[in-house]
Amino acid sequence: MRESERSFSYMPEGVGGFPRREGIEERFNQFAREFADTPGVKFLAGAVSYVRDQLGLSAGDFLYEMCEGILACNYPVPDRMLKLSEIVVGQYIRKEMIGNHPFIGEFDLFAVEGGTAAMTYLFNTIRENHLLKAGDTIALGMPIFTPYIEIPELNDYQLVELSVNADPESRWQYSKKELDKLRDPKVKAFFLVNPSNPPSVRMSEESLEYLASIVKERPDLIILTDDVYGTFADNFVSLFAMCPKNTILVYSFSKYFGATGWRLGVIATHRDNIFDLQIGKLPDAQRQQLNKRYSSITTEPEKLKFIDRLVADSRTVALNHTAGLSTPQ
Repeated sequence: MRESERSFSYMPEGVGGFPRREGIEERFNQFAREFADTPGVKFLAGAVSYVRDQLGLSAGDFLYEMCEGILACNYPVPDRMLKLSEIVVGQYIRKEMIGNHPFIGEFDLFAVEGGTAAMTYLFNTIRENHLLKAGDTIALGMPIFTPYIEIPELNDYQLVELSVNADPESRWQYSKKELDKLRDPKVKAFFLVNPSNPPSVRMSEESLEYLASIVKERPDLIILTDDVYGTFADNFVSLFAMCPKNTILVYSFSKYFGATGWRLGVIATHRDNIFDLQIGKLPDAQRQQLNKRYSSITTEPEKLKFIDRLVADSRTVALNHTAGLSTPQ
């Protein structure tokens, strides 16, 4: 509020405008010293220190992004995820979902209203961009969170479901025989929750490596891994780390931090992925149809990345500018 009031020094108290970028870090440091004993201020100072000293980002740019967002004086820009927020959350995803596993390249994030929104948006955009169509077969890692069973059966999608069954006698792991079902080219996608829900068991390293070997033979296989419980497992490695080009990662903060009501989640895709590749190989008529669909938000719709199509579709394209979470979230 202090930053807001700086824009209109001549206005009555309580009226303000956009924060000012110049000098914002120095003003914050003064604020942190002045209110050092106030609950929460040490956390804020520590957060700014982490962004500046460990991530090597501009503390002033970060403070401006946070301040402008918390004032809610503008639609979130960029609409997929605020620029520095994406870097901060990306660092968290690397730590918790990838860990020490070798990972080449970068990935993009889309901040969403929890894992539920992620599921809804993904099913819709995958269908709209002809990556899956009615009658296609998808595999589900069973047992699984029930919406993954129910959504594909809806009239909106009409997908055929194939079960890849975890064995309760083998600590809920997938046998090679079950995973071999994914070798069938009619299986277009594999959706799973890891660690599983409800068994609450993560895939073994052996299974992860075996699945990765299958993906090498099936470079067209779409994988969606819902890893919302991954932070409960020590040294967790996501399928996103093993098969980054084929995998869409869904992560939610709400389970680990006990904050389901906040609706906080992210979708991650590698910048070099099969989704963009497959869209580029669609028949000309379908590509033209998609170019028309997204023409209102870019002059080069054929270059629009899958994850940015996801953002647009989440707001029926025409409301693309209202996508993204508010900064308090």
